[in-house]
Amino acid sequence: MIEEVGPPSDRDGDDMAFTSEFETMGVASSRWRRGLAVAREEGSLALLGGGLILVILLLAIVVPILSPFESTGQNLIGRLQGPGWTNADGLTHWMGTDGLGRDVLTRVFVGARYSILISFVAVAGALLVGTTIGLIAGFRGGLIDDALMRLVDLQLAFPLVLLALALVALLGPSLTNVIAVFILTGWPVFARTIRASVLSLKKRDFVEAARALGGSDTRIMLRHILPNSLGPLTVVATFELAKVLIFESSLSFLGLGIQPPTPTWGNMMSDGRAFLDSAWWVMLFPGATLVLAAAASNWLGDGLNSIVDPRLRRR
Repeated sequence: MIEEVGPPSDRDGDDMAFTSEFETMGVASSRWRRGLAVAREEGSLALLGGGLILVILLLAIVVPILSPFESTGQNLIGRLQGPGWTNADGLTHWMGTDGLGRDVLTRVFVGARYSILISFVAVAGALLVGTTIGLIAGFRGGLIDDALMRLVDLQLAFPLVLLALALVALLGPSLTNVIAVFILTGWPVFARTIRASVLSLKKRDFVEAARALGGSDTRIMLRHILPNSLGPLTVVATFELAKVLIFESSLSFLGLGIQPPTPTWGNMMSDGRAFLDSAWWVMLFPGATLVLAAAASNWLGDGLNSIVDPRLRRR
């Protein structure tokens, strides 16, 4: 005997929606568990890079607070003294003094505050702008995708350093303008990354199921596609962090970044050029800290990339 089945009720629709959400959460939870298992095996490089970044951040917070010296305090009598020199007050300059008698250790980690602040804010801003544009381009497709991607191609056609130099020269050197320049020059990388993920995800079964259940485009992009694209975006962000650290220091070295007497690694190295043969520490310590911070960001990115991409894992 054939039993009649009536049309699904609203309650059935709610149950289907709940089931879909529950299954999505289950898949996400399973993915995170697998990710943690892989991270324990492949994450040693990421742990090293992340640990070094945290150490530099901690020192940038603590050293200027505990230091008995002001970052802009001058002492011409004690200028260009080597690492470990103790002044008349019995205070030791562990990294020596610069051409104006300022404590290099204090200036290195005050400069770290500015350099890292600029890099984090610039990468976060570029990530937000690029992700928004890439999501829309990849999900909508058609003329919108073509127009936005041609804009990306146009900007990527310009050499990044020359474009940054031109924008800073036009807007003027300041903290806000430097951050704005890096956001304007950095978003295309994130846009292309998220667009590639969207193109591969928007035809997947879970996206089609969400659309069949009446999910809006915005909800599908933010609730289903974006969370599955966070891995590649995070990897790109760590590499971009290292790049912005170096570019910011390059601008400051050329006198187009934050202006003295506020210390940054770039303008400290610029000041140390004149004393490279007689007072090597003035340029060495900010330069070495910059190299270490950039290398740590790259190590973090490499480690995260090994976790995210199965093809790069150790066999």
